[in-house]
Amino acid sequence: MNAFKYFCTALLLISVMGSCKKDNNNDLSFIATATAPAKLSVMFDITQDNTGMVTITPNGEGAVFYDVYYGDATTTPANVAAGKNTTHKYAEGVFNVKIVAHNITGKTTELIQALTVSFRAPENLVVTAVIDAANNYKLNVSATALYETVFKVYFGDVVNEVPQSFLEGATVSHIYPAVGSYTLRVVALSGGAATTTYTTTINIVDPVLLPITFESSTVNYAWSNFDGGAVTVIANPQSSGINVSSKVGKMVKSNGQTWGGSFITLGGNIDFSANKVFRMKVFSPRVGARVLLKVENAANTGLSYEKEVVTTVANAWEDLAFDYNGVNTSNTYQHIVLIFDNGTMGDGTANYTFLFDDIRLTNQMPTGLLALPVTFDLPGVNYTVVDFGGNQTFDDVDPLNGANKVKRTVKPNGAQTWAGTTIGAGFTARIPFTASATQMSIKVYSPAAGIRVRLKVEDKTNNTRSVETEAMTQAANTWETLVFDFANQSDGTAALNLAYTYDMASVFFDFGNAGTGKVFYWDDVKFLPVNVVPNYLALPLDFESTTHPYPFTDFAGGVATVINNPHSGGINTSAKVGQMVKNAGQVYGGSFIEMVNPINFSVLHTFKVKVYSPRIGAKLLLKVENATNGGISYEKEVATTVANAWEELTFDYTAINTGNFYSKIVLIFDNGTMGDGTANFTFLFDDIKLN
Repeated sequence: MNAFKYFCTALLLISVMGSCKKDNNNDLSFIATATAPAKLSVMFDITQDNTGMVTITPNGEGAVFYDVYYGDATTTPANVAAGKNTTHKYAEGVFNVKIVAHNITGKTTELIQALTVSFRAPENLVVTAVIDAANNYKLNVSATALYETVFKVYFGDVVNEVPQSFLEGATVSHIYPAVGSYTLRVVALSGGAATTTYTTTINIVDPVLLPITFESSTVNYAWSNFDGGAVTVIANPQSSGINVSSKVGKMVKSNGQTWGGSFITLGGNIDFSANKVFRMKVFSPRVGARVLLKVENAANTGLSYEKEVVTTVANAWEDLAFDYNGVNTSNTYQHIVLIFDNGTMGDGTANYTFLFDDIRLTNQMPTGLLALPVTFDLPGVNYTVVDFGGNQTFDDVDPLNGANKVKRTVKPNGAQTWAGTTIGAGFTARIPFTASATQMSIKVYSPAAGIRVRLKVEDKTNNTRSVETEAMTQAANTWETLVFDFANQSDGTAALNLAYTYDMASVFFDFGNAGTGKVFYWDDVKFLPVNVVPNYLALPLDFESTTHPYPFTDFAGGVATVINNPHSGGINTSAKVGQMVKNAGQVYGGSFIEMVNPINFSVLHTFKVKVYSPRIGAKLLLKVENATNGGISYEKEVATTVANAWEELTFDYTAINTGNFYSKIVLIFDNGTMGDGTANFTFLFDDIKLN
């Protein structure tokens, strides 16, 4: 066959040559004298995608075609015309490629060239290893990489482990037998020997979750101690009564700080969606030991909520309850903090050694125990109240929502001006007032706006230790939250003393007035851990509120109202201002407005008032008075210096007797001169403030 192929080729060349030049038609000597192919070479082009595809291009002088022997298990050569190439897919390795070049007469030349095929190691290996959401011992692994053909994973918990293979896009799972640290190894394989390896440490833990019972052999109950508190987990040395469990927590409070304690970090957020009452079993060496349970955000401990209760038995287990109905559920909390006898220095003795166990969330308070916030809704809680001075209080439901339990208090005809209602026999824990948290609140449904409501807190074991303050209703026949700030006491009452234990509260509706049959609904008595701006009339008076009625009381010809600012400009562009029209009546005609609580002159002693006067030299008398005794007062008078423009007048009150209480602000323009109700006796005023 090869001879025939060469013969045909020769005839073709003779024919071509004969057609070009007749005198050489019979000269075929060059065929016989043609030499074998020379300068033989080969070019290999290997793709870089780990497929093993190689393009083979032979080359040489005098060659008409080539036989290419691939050098692997393929035995049949590829026939390649001069100037062409062939492709072949190789495994990884070294192969002797043989090139046989053929010239026109059949003469051949051979070349053997070594071909090395090596695959790239996988690149961009990314491993995802995640603890399963439903099983803390289960690990889910997946991986991606370039140029890989398969992955092998070693989970690291078995000696001489046989790896598990998986492909890209698949997830393999493994359940570890116990908590601990394991080395995870994922190997990405290419088509050959090249590999890429990823290793990481997998920590299998059994997280601390509620309830905390101390009974698990796999949970690490790791408490973080601070300032003298020290918690350990021990065998229960007092297995009796309501607690016969094997393990309990022990807190020893040593000398450090009065707030010494310990905290534990949970493995997830505390879920307050259904249950908001913490329960904890405590074994105390004495009655009256205070137990503070606090929750905090792990990243921002300023986001916290706490409750404190008092032990009622000594040397026996009791189940304490901490009412968390007031917790802000928009925050997340992961720390549980325990402080025993907060405010008292421990000494590390048996008197400061406490046992605790079974920290859990429930939805019930123990029967008969009362804690803030008082919602009247928790089953099993004794919400009995005690009326005095003629008050009558009943269990009832919200007039706007029949599913909400509330109290209804009637102040009937003949009831005393001081008639009130005490909430139960006291709370299970002291109200946690601080220098920056001095407020409580009550939701009230009142028959009218402008009614004073007084709230008093006291030590249930010593009623000489008390403090009281007031708020004022702003609306009628609707629910509103009244805020009571105990840093601003009512006239003549004692100041808030943070060293006292306040654990009882009484509410007085329409305080200072005898009963006339008014009916009040009330609910949600709360301590406010962060002070808020009270919704009642207080300095400064800018007349911009849409909820305050600004109830001026006019006298002797003076008439004060709140109007839209008719002269917005200069130093006063506010929307609302006060207007005083002085009519004929008395030369001292004016008006007064009453604050809910006394004005605080302890730091600031200068009044400022913006005034718009029709003339220069008009006098403004600013006077403060006691709410019930007008003889207790102080006043200053200042004259205007401009006409038909806003100016700010200053009243120096540095000489005022700060031992008295003043809650009325009295305004008299041109005291001693009879008004006539004209524009000449019409004045605007605004922004009454202490500066």
